Amino acid sequence: MNNFDRKKHWETIYQSKESKDVSWFQSSPETSLDFFKQFNVAPSAKIIDVGGGDSLLVDHLLDLGYQNISVLDISEAAIEKAKQRLGERAKKVSWIVADAATFKPSEKYDFWHDRAAFHFLTGEQEISNYLDTAQKNIKPEGVLVIGTFSEQGPQKCSGIEIKQYSETSMNDLLTNFFSKIKCITVDHKTPSGVVQNFVFCSFRKLHV
Repeated sequence: MNNFDRKKHWETIYQSKESKDVSWFQSSPETSLDFFKQFNVAPSAKIIDVGGGDSLLVDHLLDLGYQNISVLDISEAAIEKAKQRLGERAKKVSWIVADAATFKPSEKYDFWHDRAAFHFLTGEQEISNYLDTAQKNIKPEGVLVIGTFSEQGPQKCSGIEIKQYSETSMNDLLTNFFSKIKCITVDHKTPSGVVQNFVFCSFRKLHV
């Protein structure tokens, strides 16, 4: 996998497939939206959706009145799809084309959301880089929500290997800088009818 071109892989996926045909498609991302409700995230909060691609989460957040949304994805094609879908509303969003493993934010966030980007980082250095970026760029008392395939979930997605997590293994990675709030497991049904088990964990940034 040393010569694997992650960006090229995802550009090809988004250029060749319709949004509703990819396995991660959700017409309404209820699990993610529930976290926003649970934490009563203010409309003015600085939010980032890491690996958001052309997910419909941003549409729902705009509908709910959120004003400071950033969407990051490695695929420019994914972001262009989202912009086209949103039309004029796309101007209300900050779009970032970057690899989550090497992303260098220019601002700090109140709410960091990642559904199924983190589990594609399988190398220790990539994982370390991501977590270092998150802890440095989430505000004190800010919230981090990560959703990954659980240990009962798939071992691959879109033809490439992922890293599975449990509540314990996720917490072990984050415990130095974050306090776990809660973890839940969720079954996601893909457009093709396959059920994938996810673990979603929420954490609060510690004052250190």
